[in-house]
Amino acid sequence: MEMTQADLVDVIRIAGIEDQRLIAAFETIPRAGFVPKHLVGLAYEDEPLPIPHDQVTTQPSLSAVMIEALELKPSDRVLEVGSGYGFQTALLAQLCAHVTSIEIWADLAEVARSNLGAHAIENVEVVAGDGSLGVPDRGPFDAVLVSAAFTRVPKPLVDQLVDGGRLVQPIGRGGDEMVTLFRKTEGWLVEVRDVIPARFVRLVGEEAFPGGL
Repeated sequence: MEMTQADLVDVIRIAGIEDQRLIAAFETIPRAGFVPKHLVGLAYEDEPLPIPHDQVTTQPSLSAVMIEALELKPSDRVLEVGSGYGFQTALLAQLCAHVTSIEIWADLAEVARSNLGAHAIENVEVVAGDGSLGVPDRGPFDAVLVSAAFTRVPKPLVDQLVDGGRLVQPIGRGGDEMVTLFRKTEGWLVEVRDVIPARFVRLVGEEAFPGGL
């Protein structure tokens, strides 16, 4: 039996999500509009789905846990590293003032823009570029969500975070890491807590793993 959007919302609740604004975002944003067309039948499964360049979309419940850890406020400006097809971007946009999302693959960035535009989500900007460098001319940011793994937080992302800002990133070499919450305090990035173990693709870029395009 094919899963529905309501089923996915139930999964998010069972995963322990308590932020009612985030739950409402899952009720409002149809994941089916943010996956490859041939995978629409799997859109409401709580699973990562493959997209081009050997990438995958983030598992919805994992996105929810990472987003909730940021404790976003309606006035926040958010940097997302890794746009994918734009579903997580759309969720973030429901919870904050503006999202700048950076995607290393230009064709994926274009798909994300198209998907977000089709759902009239306007408080976002998707740019193509090296996510490990952030988007300095759009900062500073109140929160940063990194959807790829590296052994440390790239310094440019720390620099673009306001004092008191929060950052969530999977820390590891890719494939088996710990999603970790950090807070910038008096100019230093301080580890707050482990959020959830996960498996992510590697963060590739000048301030991360070599390779990529």
